[in-house]
Amino acid sequence: MDILVSEVGPRDGLQSVKRIMRTADKHRWIAALAQAGLREVEVGSFVSPRALPQMADCAEVVAQALTIEGLRVVALVPNFKYAQQAFAAGVHLITIPVSVSEPHSISNIRKSHAEIIADVRAIVALRNERYPSVQVDAGLSTAFGCTIQGTVPEDDTIRMAVTMAECGVDVVNLADTVGYANPAQVKRLFVRLRQAVGAKSGGAHLHNTRGQGLANVVAALDAGVTTFDSSQGGIGGCPYAPGATGNIVTEDLVFLLESMGLATGIDLDRLMAARAVLAEALPGETLYGYVAQAGLPKDFAPASARRAA
Repeated sequence: MDILVSEVGPRDGLQSVKRIMRTADKHRWIAALAQAGLREVEVGSFVSPRALPQMADCAEVVAQALTIEGLRVVALVPNFKYAQQAFAAGVHLITIPVSVSEPHSISNIRKSHAEIIADVRAIVALRNERYPSVQVDAGLSTAFGCTIQGTVPEDDTIRMAVTMAECGVDVVNLADTVGYANPAQVKRLFVRLRQAVGAKSGGAHLHNTRGQGLANVVAALDAGVTTFDSSQGGIGGCPYAPGATGNIVTEDLVFLLESMGLATGIDLDRLMAARAVLAEALPGETLYGYVAQAGLPKDFAPASARRAA
């Protein structure tokens, strides 16, 4: 498999939807995603149910997802307290959102840079002591710009990446939280990230807020990125960053990659079936995506089939 597509809809998507998806529907949707060939799904976040009632059933969703053979179960945690819950639930990977923009960090998780760095160190120490098989990633939010702060200097992003690597996280990912990034910037920053942290250089979490999502994917590919987050139907965005709607659409991302000859292991027909589960579970919710509207070209064949031929 050339590219890992990590589905974040059950977390990043649903946290921005006012309607609360039933737990049983989450189980059906995640199972359908796995049947389509998704091998990594961010199934929820361990957070205050008062702040995000959409995530109140996260432990139950994790437990069900862990029964799906071959599925890597991911959860987001904003601090040490909720990391403890995620570890106890048995997740395979936890992602910690670390904002490069300090104003966004305070708005998003109510922590200064000093406080979140201390939390990351504590989370890594707990993992090392009691849960050595669990991967801990840092997702650098607002790595390309911030609706609260404005411009985020690239040097600030690289400095925070180095700090996270020194804290002991396994992977540092870059997130275009508010959809400010352009392809030149994406390629430049991912090249610098690899130079700064080496093997800990991770994937891209991109938004299509201003229509540049897939162009930014191609730029990241040029920089050697092989892991991309996306959300089925393009649902979601950061609820604490004004104007930050528009995750890149999983269906469109998979089509892009496969049409370029990059294997994802994802069956697009089954992915459309998973989309139908999502649409049924959230009636009336707007779903995005060009492939869903236009269908597949008559001559389309996935990358793996073309290689076999």
